[in-house]
Amino acid sequence: MGFRYGLLTGLISILVSFGLYATSMDQSPLRFVGSLVLVGGIVLAMRYFKESNQGFMSFGEGVGIGAIISAVVGALSAIFSYVYMNFIDPDVVVRLMDKARADMEAKGGLSDEQIDQSMAMAGKFIDGPFMMVIVVLLTLFMGVVLALVASAFLKHSKPEFE
Repeated sequence: MGFRYGLLTGLISILVSFGLYATSMDQSPLRFVGSLVLVGGIVLAMRYFKESNQGFMSFGEGVGIGAIISAVVGALSAIFSYVYMNFIDPDVVVRLMDKARADMEAKGGLSDEQIDQSMAMAGKFIDGPFMMVIVVLLTLFMGVVLALVASAFLKHSKPEFE
């Protein structure tokens, strides 16, 4: 069940991400809509699990559901990001790097050499397989944290002696 909800949540998340990338709003506050999609997917999956389990769900079951959903969403998001940034719109990487450089220059305190070194290091991480691993791990971490909170509110354990 977590896998099914993970696929659905991942597909919705990809559609949202594609819309943000296509409209160049991937750095706007709307980028947090993807987090809301993940929260919604986790909560809906937990509710479905409770309904199909006679109204019961332990804390651990809820966290497990959230972890599975997050792993699936992270994997789908990583694949989408890689394909989008390397084949569909390679300019998105340039936009991200330009924004990072502008932010560093605006803050001040760094020399041009330090900014160039930082940009060279960031360039290695923003493109390729390492980026995919980071996307999966960050999505999994964020999803487990969200699942911990949601499970705390939605849990309803079976009575021990019935």
